[in-house]
Amino acid sequence: MPMPRQRPKGQSLMAAQTTKRQRTCIGCGATLGKGALHRIVRNGEGLVSFDPTGRLAGRGAYVCRQGACLAQARKARRLEKAFSAQIAPEIYDALEVSLSELETRA
Repeated sequence: MPMPRQRPKGQSLMAAQTTKRQRTCIGCGATLGKGALHRIVRNGEGLVSFDPTGRLAGRGAYVCRQGACLAQARKARRLEKAFSAQIAPEIYDALEVSLSELETRA
C-alpha cells in the first residue's frame, strides 16, 4: 500500500491562488486596483465624504483620480444610484474641492 504524500507543516497540497480585488470607477467605468481610485463613502447617518484611508464604515463607491470622472458621475447621478439616496449639489461641490486638494498633494 503506497504511503500518502506528505507535506510540510502549514502548507496545503494545492497552492492557494489569490487575486487582488478590482474596483470600478463610477465615472468612466475603468476597473483598477483599490490604490488607484479614491473612495467616497456614505456612512450610517447619511453623510457623504471622501475616505482617504479606504477603511471608513459605510457604503463605498470609487472614482478615478481625475476630476472629469467625478463630473461624469455627477451628471449621470451615479453616486445617488450607488448610495440609494439623494445627494445635494453642495456635497458634490465639497467632493470636487476635496478631490482637487488630494490631486495637489500627490
